[in-house]
Formats: sequence, C-alpha cells, structure tokens
Amino acid sequence: MNEQPTTGSAPAARLGDGTLAVRAGLPAPVKNEPTLPGPAFAAHFHLPGDVEGPYTYGRDTNPTWTLLEQAIGELEAPGQDAHTVVFASGMAAVSAVLLSQARHGDTVVLPDDGYQALPLLREQMEAYGIHVRTAPTADEAQLTVLDGARLLWIETPSNPGLDVCDVRRLVDAAHAGGTLVAVDNTLATPLGQRPLDLGADFSVASGTKGLTGHGDLLLGYVVCRDAELAALVRRWRKIVGAIPGPMEAWLAHRSLATIQLRAQRQWANALALAEALTGRTEVTGLRYPGLATDPSHKTAARQMRGFGSVVSFTLPDRAHAERFMSALHLVEDATSFGSVRSTAERRGRWGGDAVPEGFIRFSAGAEDTEDLIADVLRALESAGSGS
Repeated sequence: MNEQPTTGSAPAARLGDGTLAVRAGLPAPVKNEPTLPGPAFAAHFHLPGDVEGPYTYGRDTNPTWTLLEQAIGELEAPGQDAHTVVFASGMAAVSAVLLSQARHGDTVVLPDDGYQALPLLREQMEAYGIHVRTAPTADEAQLTVLDGARLLWIETPSNPGLDVCDVRRLVDAAHAGGTLVAVDNTLATPLGQRPLDLGADFSVASGTKGLTGHGDLLLGYVVCRDAELAALVRRWRKIVGAIPGPMEAWLAHRSLATIQLRAQRQWANALALAEALTGRTEVTGLRYPGLATDPSHKTAARQMRGFGSVVSFTLPDRAHAERFMSALHLVEDATSFGSVRSTAERRGRWGGDAVPEGFIRFSAGAEDTEDLIADVLRALESAGSGS
C-alpha cells in the first residue's frame, strides 16, 4: 500500500503535479545515501530461518520495484491509498488484469478500435473459454454490450483514432451490474487523466510511452485501490514471471521526475500542431481532443487534465503519406509515442487498425514549438509537390 508523502503541512493530494513528480516514491533521506537508491540486482536475498520480510526471491519482489510502485501510485492516486504492480511491458500489464479477473464462461467487453494487440489477446481469451464482446469507444457504445460482463475494458483516448468516452457514465453502468472496469491510461498518463478518481477499478498503462518519455525502455503497470484485486494481479505476475528488470525500473523512476515538464511541452506542441493542420486542404480526419472543434472535446474537457501528445490525421493516399514521412527532418519514423523526440508513422503499414492508407499517427515531442511546426509544414509542402 502506498503511504502518500507530505511536504511541510501540505498533503500530497494538494501538491502540484511538478512537486509530486520530483518527490514521488523517494525513501526517507539517510545520511550519505543517494536520494534515489540505485537498482537492486538480485535473484535472491539473504533469508535465514523462517520466510518473512518483504524481499525473498527476485521474481516476487525487488526494492527497486517497491520505490517505483510507490511513485506511480502517488501520481495516479495522490493522497489516497493505492496498490501498484509493475510489469515488463504494457501488454504484460493488460494481460495480467484481463486474465487474472476473467474465468472460463465469463464475458469481457473490449473496444473494437483500441490498441492493435487487443485482438490477439481476444483470441487468447476466447481459446480459454472467455466470451468477448466489442463496441467502439465513441458515444459510450460499449454500454450496448455490457450486460452480464465480468470486466469492461476502456481505452480513452483510443489509440490510434483518439476517440474519448465518458468514463464515469460507463463506470456507473458497469458497477450497477457488478462489472469491474479497467481503463487504459497510456495515452493520457496520470497527469492527463486519473481513472481511479473517475471510479475505475484499475488504471493500466504502458510506461514505455509518455510516463517515462525517452523511448529507451519497456514497462507496464496496474494501479487499483482494492487490495484483493491487486493481489490477484500480483499473483499473475508471479506465475507468468513478466517482471521488469531492476535497471528498467530504476530508469523509469528516474524519468518520472520530469514528467510534468515533458508533458507540458508535448501537450502544447500537440495542440499547436493540430491548430496548424486545421484548414489544410490535403489533411482530413484531423483528431486531437484538445481542439475545441474535435468531436470528443467536450467529454475530454470534463474528465481530462491534459489532452496528450498524440495527433492523428489522414493524407490523401499512401504515397502522399510516405512522401510526407520521408520529408520530415525533426520527426522520427517510429511506432511508439510519448517520447521527448517527436515520432510519427503511417499507421496502416502494420495492418490491424481500421484506418486509411494515408492515416498518420503523430506524437509531439519536446522540441521548440516553432521548429516542429515549421518542419511539419515544410514536409507537407514537399509531399504535396510530389518531391
């Protein structure tokens, strides 16, 4: 359980995001010791006599995980009790929630426009005898297939389409029928959205993306308030062994200190990019929840504290999109998002997403806004001229 820190007389729940971020998960200061202890590389620990104490074997617990889990819990649920479990990747965290909670004969509701690995997980659940229903994220369409479900999985904003659903409305309907709710919070991060405050039972995310923000490690996590639910997730991690390495966990914790600084610039750049693309004749299907004209803006503004780094839009065709990608100088052609370096990709190259061939998923980084926008506009002009 995470015991939330205080600064002076100010409870953590009332501290600013930047203050929380730079202090999250730090142990009590010890003279001559580092502020954030280094990674604990250990497969086993000294364990004379009876089995007791927090650290026994490296697949079960690790001091480096403990501090990171404390930190993430403080960001996801400041000033409140929360239980956090970290994993080797985002999909390990997603799988742990779904497969630790659902049994043969249960029903799970997924979005049909979510992350492209969800269909693979659906196939696996169905092989285990778990029934899966799907519906789009927009307009709370999952309400229509919710009856009798064991667990509802929400992805908001959705990836890559950036639709937003009303989490509270879905949670209220789900809980009224005894259904658990998990929210994939990867795109928003804890600074942009706090699913537990919106009533969800689980907040789940890939820490690979905006949480750690440097594109150099894989990580996932699950946070919930219910100790019994958390115990089932932790047990699944023990069984499957999907544990993060101590170095990855330490790097993730180190990176958390700058999450507010990174997010502020990335969100500002994403909004500036969306505004710059508005009205461009070659751009259709522009989506960013922070735009006042976006179909999801009103819902997003009610429940989100920040709108994320990802903008999506469609160029006329595959060739046009590929010319655009090739003409970018400051943007990496990569499949992830949330990094301090801007990334983009023609999403249709992977298959599996119901998007046009010219669909671009763009993740704004922390570059100077003017430089980034100039690069994008120049690349659009180049792509339009056929060069």
